[in-house]
Amino acid sequence: MGRSRVSGEVGKEKAVLRTTTSVGRVAEQLIADRLSQRGLEILARNWRNRWCEIDIVARRGPQVHIVEVKYRANTAYGFAAEDISRDQAARLIRAAAAWSQANRHAGPYQLDVITVEASL
Repeated sequence: MGRSRVSGEVGKEKAVLRTTTSVGRVAEQLIADRLSQRGLEILARNWRNRWCEIDIVARRGPQVHIVEVKYRANTAYGFAAEDISRDQAARLIRAAAAWSQANRHAGPYQLDVITVEASL
C-alpha cells in the first residue's frame, strides 16, 4: 500500500486521508480525460497481468499508446519524468508486448510517459 498523506484544515473535524495510490489514480484520471478530449479512445485503465501493469492504453486510428503516468506534487526532489529508471523502462516495454499479445494487436504502438506536476 502507498504512503498516506493527511490533508485538511486545522480545527476541522474531518481530515481527508489520501494515499499515494489514491492520488496516483486521480492523476491517471486527469490524463485519461485529457487523452479523450484530444480524440484518443481509452482501451484500458490499469491493465495488468501476472508480471506487469499499464496505467492507460489508448488508441487513435491504428496507433496504440501505452501510457505510464507519473505524478509529483512538487519538483523539489526532481521532475516526475526523472523517476523512470532503466528497469522501469524495460518493464514498460515488456508490458506493452504482453498487452499486444493478450489483445492480439499486431499494429504499431507507442510508449508514452505523461507527467502531472501539481498538487492534487
